[in-house]
Amino acid sequence: MSFPRGSQTQKIRHPIGTRKGPLEVPPPTEKDWPKDDEEDNVLVDPDEELDSLPQPYRMINKLVNLLFDQSWEIIEERNALREAESSQIQPTVFPPLGEIQLNKMPNCMAVSQDYVFIGGAKGFAIYNIYNAKQIYAWEKLKVDVTSIWATDLGNEILIAPVDEMGIIRLFYFYKEGLYLVKAINEVDDTSKQTTCIKMEVSQGGDFAAFLLQGAGDIWLDVYKLPKETWLKKVENPQLTSNPKKKVRQLQLNTLGLTSADQLEMDTNACFKGDIKLSLPVYIMKIKPPKPVTGTTFKSPLEVFAKIKDCYGLGSGQNHFIKDSQWEQQAEIFQASYKKYLDGEWEEEPLSTATFYFLLPSCLFAMPTEVKGPTGMTCVLGIHWTRSHNFFLYSLNRTLKDKADPEGVWPCAAPIAVSQLSCSSSYLLLACEDGVLTLWDLAKGFPLGIAALPQGCFCQSIHFLKYFLVHKGQNMYPEGPVKSQMKCVVLCTDASLHLLEASGTQGPTISVLVERPVKHLDKTICAVAPVPALPGMVLIFSKNGSVCLMDVAKREIICAFAPPGAFPLEVPWKPMFAVSPDHPCFLLRGDYSHETESTDDAGIQYSVFYFNFEACPLLENISKNCTIPQRDLDNMAFLQALPLEKRCERFLQKSYRKLEKNPEKEEEHWARLQRYSLLLQRQSFKK
Repeated sequence: MSFPRGSQTQKIRHPIGTRKGPLEVPPPTEKDWPKDDEEDNVLVDPDEELDSLPQPYRMINKLVNLLFDQSWEIIEERNALREAESSQIQPTVFPPLGEIQLNKMPNCMAVSQDYVFIGGAKGFAIYNIYNAKQIYAWEKLKVDVTSIWATDLGNEILIAPVDEMGIIRLFYFYKEGLYLVKAINEVDDTSKQTTCIKMEVSQGGDFAAFLLQGAGDIWLDVYKLPKETWLKKVENPQLTSNPKKKVRQLQLNTLGLTSADQLEMDTNACFKGDIKLSLPVYIMKIKPPKPVTGTTFKSPLEVFAKIKDCYGLGSGQNHFIKDSQWEQQAEIFQASYKKYLDGEWEEEPLSTATFYFLLPSCLFAMPTEVKGPTGMTCVLGIHWTRSHNFFLYSLNRTLKDKADPEGVWPCAAPIAVSQLSCSSSYLLLACEDGVLTLWDLAKGFPLGIAALPQGCFCQSIHFLKYFLVHKGQNMYPEGPVKSQMKCVVLCTDASLHLLEASGTQGPTISVLVERPVKHLDKTICAVAPVPALPGMVLIFSKNGSVCLMDVAKREIICAFAPPGAFPLEVPWKPMFAVSPDHPCFLLRGDYSHETESTDDAGIQYSVFYFNFEACPLLENISKNCTIPQRDLDNMAFLQALPLEKRCERFLQKSYRKLEKNPEKEEEHWARLQRYSLLLQRQSFKK
């Protein structure tokens, strides 16, 4: 932006070739700000010279030009991206196979066996996973259900919904009969009401643990579940049930092309509130470890006398460090990191816990007099927020016993995330420094330690059922596989990694999805393994897309999407559930009608049913996903076998080769005899 040489208020600047006299340094005043660069003012004809703009218009000119250049760069980048996307092969998008239409907004969802449990207003409803038929709706609350868990116990299902008040209730579902067991933390005085944060049920359903919070405190309540008594009670109700009492009938809901006549053929479920089941037995209350303070012991002998049978050793509670030593260390720390510690600090949130039920293993030092059924859960593992220790508690105790840990696994850094595999064979601990420690609980030794790339920190861990690549296809081994695992790790920067470990090799970690830098709408929000498809995971992105990835090939196989009018309500926090027993998953999508009303009347809530076998690309994968045992005998799959089996097969194969050639067999045995004689002579010399 400049104007012709017509202004008499500004001194005319001559070209470089016509200037005379030495160059002068302009004074640091606003009137004489530096002129434009000399190379910008070289003119061929002095008559064509233009006067520069005065300040501050020259600065405004530069800002406008800079804004134009940056905008042009963004436009060119978007055009290049659009052209690249159009040239790429887009994954095939499959629509849902069915739809569950709801009258009220669903808040949570869980899948177990052949049923879908959807929590919402005033209770929860049970649907058949095949035809989306609502077989029963339990709506007896004054508030909504915010979260729900469903645990498969074999022939029974244990349901645990949590309402807005934080009250968790246990339901027992058996043969289309729903029974209320107990409201775990319900009290008469609302001022003393506690909130349930999370719960876990042991494999087999023998124990249950509930993390409760209230009055500024947090703790874990552990119960033993009398499931054998429940089963006898519901199979032989005797005179406890009233046959004349009317039960609430189901509310039907059609799915896709399913006719009403077909729906009427299904059995109905009912709530049997007249049958009272035995209450869970309260066995233990676990509180967070106390902060480490100065010792009260006068001698080291008192410290050793406090520790009984080495239980709790390593927790840091029983020590011989005085208060003066703690204060001295605190002063040194404050002086060393003063510039980082100055300023206002936010109040730390209340500690929370992550806990698991573990099967018997040689890693757990249990009392010798304690004996339990084979394969029954015997240990509870737990770690608290900002804690370095993973505590182990025996479940063979009563409420009178003191709740002290029987074992402690200390880590070098606070444990941020942990995960137990579905088979309870592997435990992965992710610390705040990005180090991953993998334990083989069945064998009793760590499979190895791996570190995430610099700047990556673990957000969630998802175990995959171990698979092999056979003829370009992911397949599950037919027999049991030991000391072999694979899992995917989602980091806080939205990058996705694959962790593989073997009993004879160190763990390896590879990148599946890089951290998004320019296109933040592709940020990964959630990951879910698909048990029905070997080596496949569902990836939910911030833009609402749902893709299926093959972690072995590191490529997207296909995508899933509800109808265009039903976008995801909260794409960065999708509501979904993957069936562990069937090749399907469910996803919530809402349709908002064009209306000015703010109530739910103008919104249609739906849960869409996606079946992997209905997709042509996945039909063969889900039906043929197991490697026969005879194919595992090939050398290509020896890494899937335990070390003992591999050695045995190698010796057998070598022996069969010797049998085919008797001359080499005699030569081989003669060489072994000479070697044995040599060893004997060396032993005599010693």
